[in-house]
Amino acid sequence: MAITMSADLVERGALDVATLTEVVAIALGRPVRLAGWEGEPIPYEPGSPATGALLRVKGLTADGQHWSVFLKVLQHVRHWPLLHLLPEDARLRFAEGFPWRGEMVAWEPDFAHRLPEGLRVPRLYRAVDLGDDRLAVWMEDVRGADGGWDLARFARAAYLLGGLAALRSDPDVLRRSGVSNGFGLRMYARERVEMAASQLDADELWSHPVVAGAVDDRLRADLRRLAERLPDILDRLDTLPQALPHGDASPQNLLVPADAPDTLVAIDVSFQCPLAAGFDLGQLLIGLVHAGMMPARELPGVHAELVPAFARGMRDHGGRATPDEIAWGYIGSLAVRAAFTALPFERLDAAASPELAATFRERALLTRFITDLVGQLS
Repeated sequence: MAITMSADLVERGALDVATLTEVVAIALGRPVRLAGWEGEPIPYEPGSPATGALLRVKGLTADGQHWSVFLKVLQHVRHWPLLHLLPEDARLRFAEGFPWRGEMVAWEPDFAHRLPEGLRVPRLYRAVDLGDDRLAVWMEDVRGADGGWDLARFARAAYLLGGLAALRSDPDVLRRSGVSNGFGLRMYARERVEMAASQLDADELWSHPVVAGAVDDRLRADLRRLAERLPDILDRLDTLPQALPHGDASPQNLLVPADAPDTLVAIDVSFQCPLAAGFDLGQLLIGLVHAGMMPARELPGVHAELVPAFARGMRDHGGRATPDEIAWGYIGSLAVRAAFTALPFERLDAAASPELAATFRERALLTRFITDLVGQLS
């Protein structure tokens, strides 16, 4: 796998020796000659349309110093291997409108210069246009700290995300985004959620033994009621205090560096449009559960930490959203973004297995938790 991916990237021009030498020189802060290198592919889900490759590249300089850098290839959505799964009309709109270079916002002043102390972005070494709507992004290889996410780390992340929201809620910053309140979430609702919600009428899915053995007897009806509420939820979200968020603030995208474990490093920025304050808390809550890295039974404890910490972060950085407004922005956005897509119906073509059944049970518990949260919104 490593050889194939590295060879493919060499063929595209992403891994030529001259570029790599320049990147390593920037990373080490001095001229270098390379004695050799190897690429280590990083596994990732193909659900990210703009991700074409992830690779850790490491080696030695001619004078014996070890180095390691990270390469991410961004791609136009037309290169996404799952694009064919969308209906043709949605496929065309999605491919034309998806901001595949959007992650580069992380290094622009309205993001990189508006971070609260304790939150930063990786060092950007170089971005190389590969042609054919692909971009090679060379950046710092952030070595993660050992250990997982406890409640204190979730609260710390929520606090910093609140600070980020406060610092990116200035009217001039919102205006420079060039789009209206809720634009990204409404586009996601139109292109992704409407298709997922249509599965509520697919009896064959809900009667599948794996699904039937995972969901409770109220979940389908609760999701139908939630689908009816979505237009009102989207309208209400647009009236709340707005900020430009991280956009995909799951724990996997908030790296904890081993040499500074109180700091978080933000990667994979998305949804760069005005959204309700609290938007980022949704992915923070569910990211590890969605990835199978945290059991759904831990969701209530994490949830209890998020709004109070986010509200403190906003207040300490000059934000004006109230805890009630933040809770509405958080839960309403989570309902739109995740309630209808958490059950992985697309995996039912695979052979039944204990692992598949366990995944559906966890995702059903996650979906149930989201729908119960939404039920608390007035």
